[in-house]
Amino acid sequence: MKIAAAIATTVLLWASAFVAIRHVGADVRPGALALGRLLVAAVLLGALVAVRRPRWPDRGAWPRLVLCGVAWLGVYNVALNAAERRVDAGTAAMVVNLGPVLIAVLAGLFLGEGFPRTLLLGLGTAFAGTVLIGVAAAGDARADPWGVVLCLVAAVGYAVGVVAQKPLLAGSDPLAVTFLATVVGAVACLPFAGQLVADATAPATIGWLVYLGAGPTALAFTTWAYALAHTGAGKLGATTYLVPPLVVVLAWALLGEVPAALALGGGLLCLAGVAATRAKNLTLTRRQGVSWVSERG
Repeated sequence: MKIAAAIATTVLLWASAFVAIRHVGADVRPGALALGRLLVAAVLLGALVAVRRPRWPDRGAWPRLVLCGVAWLGVYNVALNAAERRVDAGTAAMVVNLGPVLIAVLAGLFLGEGFPRTLLLGLGTAFAGTVLIGVAAAGDARADPWGVVLCLVAAVGYAVGVVAQKPLLAGSDPLAVTFLATVVGAVACLPFAGQLVADATAPATIGWLVYLGAGPTALAFTTWAYALAHTGAGKLGATTYLVPPLVVVLAWALLGEVPAALALGGGLLCLAGVAATRAKNLTLTRRQGVSWVSERG
C-alpha cells in the first residue's frame, strides 16, 4: 500500500508541475522560475539529508553530478518554463515525454547498449508524433511552434541528465545524488537571481514557487526513490506514461485548455514510440536495477 501511494504521489505531482508552470509562468520569467523552484527544493532536500545522513558519492562522481545537475535540473527546467509560455501544458507534457526515447539513443551511443529494432521503430514513431504536434502548433493561433522546439530542448536536457545519473545510482544513495544535482542546478541558474527578485514579489507567486520546489521536486523525487527501492525498475518506469494524460485532464479542469485534436494524435504516437523502446529497456532495467526513466516534472 505504501509503494502504491508513493507511485501515485510521484505521478500526480509531476503532472501537476506542468499545469503550475503554465499558470505561474505568465508572471515569472523562465530562468527565475527554475531558480526559485530549485532553491526551495535544495533547502528541503538538504534538511532531509541532514537527518538521514546518506552515503555520499565519491570524488570521481562529480563530473557526472555536474552534468546531471546542469542538464536535468538546469537546462530542462529553463527550457520547459520557456516552452510553456508558448504551448499549452498538455502539449508540453506529450513532447517532453520523448525523453525516454532520447535516453535510449544516448545509451546506445555512450553506454554500449546498441540500437535494437524496437529503438529504431520507437524513434521513428515518436518523431512522427512530434511532427504532428509541431504542425498542430503551427496551425493553432494560441500556440507557437517554437514552443515545441523548446520542449525538445527540455527533453534532450532531461535525457542527458538521466544518462549521466544512471551510473551514480549504482554506488550512491539516490537521496544524496538528487540533493547534489539539485544544488548544482540551482548554482547554474544563479545568473537569473536578479529576475527572481524582480518577479517573485506577489505572495501568490511565491506560493507557487514554494509548491513547485516542495511538491514536484523535493517530495516527488523522494517518493520516486522510495518506490524504486521497493519495486521493479521497469514496472515503475512504465507508470510515467500516466503523466501526459493526467496533465491534459488537469489543464482542462484548472486552466480550461485542451490541446488541438491533431496534437493529441501526435501525443498518442509519441507515447506509442516510447512504449516501443521500453519493450527492450524493460529487460535491461530489470537486470541492471536502475530505471531509464528517473523522470522529471
